[in-house]
Amino acid sequence: MTALADPLAPAPAAPAAARPVNRARRRAQILHHIVLIFGVLLMCGPMVVTFMSSTWDPVVIHSEGLQLGYGGKFLETYETVLLKGGGFTGEITGTLMLWNSVLLGLGFAIGKIVISMLAAYAIVYFRFPFASLAFWVIFATLLLPLEVRILPSYEVVQRLGMLNSWSGLILPLIASATATFFFRQFFRSIPDELLEAARIDGAGPFRFFVDILAPLSKTMMAAIFIIMFVVGWNQYLWPALMTTDESMFTIVRGIRQILQVWIGANIPDYNQALALAILAMAPPALVVLVFQRMFIKGLVETEK
Repeated sequence: MTALADPLAPAPAAPAAARPVNRARRRAQILHHIVLIFGVLLMCGPMVVTFMSSTWDPVVIHSEGLQLGYGGKFLETYETVLLKGGGFTGEITGTLMLWNSVLLGLGFAIGKIVISMLAAYAIVYFRFPFASLAFWVIFATLLLPLEVRILPSYEVVQRLGMLNSWSGLILPLIASATATFFFRQFFRSIPDELLEAARIDGAGPFRFFVDILAPLSKTMMAAIFIIMFVVGWNQYLWPALMTTDESMFTIVRGIRQILQVWIGANIPDYNQALALAILAMAPPALVVLVFQRMFIKGLVETEK
């Protein structure tokens, strides 16, 4: 019988040749952590300064600049921003602007996902003439950003009578070449055996899309949702042209409205503008944190 090893005996020393390798590995890990810490400070530093400055009096910010310390006006500033009415009508609040931004972001994200999935589905699974040409025409629209086509888009919305409406804000921009490209590549990676099995079971095009493609696309939909939600949330130029009704102002527009109030000796409420900036960053950051695993999986996953 073999003797059992003593659990209290000291572990054998590592070979001498392995020690330099372990030291080099530790140095590499330390360097990697230093780079990561520097990146975190670089990304979070401006947000910390913004938050701290929002707790100071606007006169202090105007005369001394942004602050690193706590100013003691946190509750007062954020309560004013969220609950106090402002604007020309005196009815617009930060809570309402946050809700408008949420609606715009959700409308952008959900609309782009639905339209892009249907377009990619038609391009990949339906054999119609010039399917590849249709895809590249869609993809070429990436060369025409919103700023280039803003005037004809406004003209179309105005003639259709959709100014100052959610349909006018969302519908003209829900087509997305980027999302169509991602879904097309995803659908092309799905084995043809699934389509053949669905046909054998008697599934039509709609059932195949709903019962097979949609469930398989959950991670991709999560990734596209995050990207498009942030795009819709940060929109400024399009809502500024499409809406003049204060009840439809988004939080990004609210920051601008505060900063442009410079009448006589009055100075803008810098603390409130900075507080709105913090509130504008919070929901997109929360969405990324909640869906980050699905976001990464949807972008890097290759085996479907």
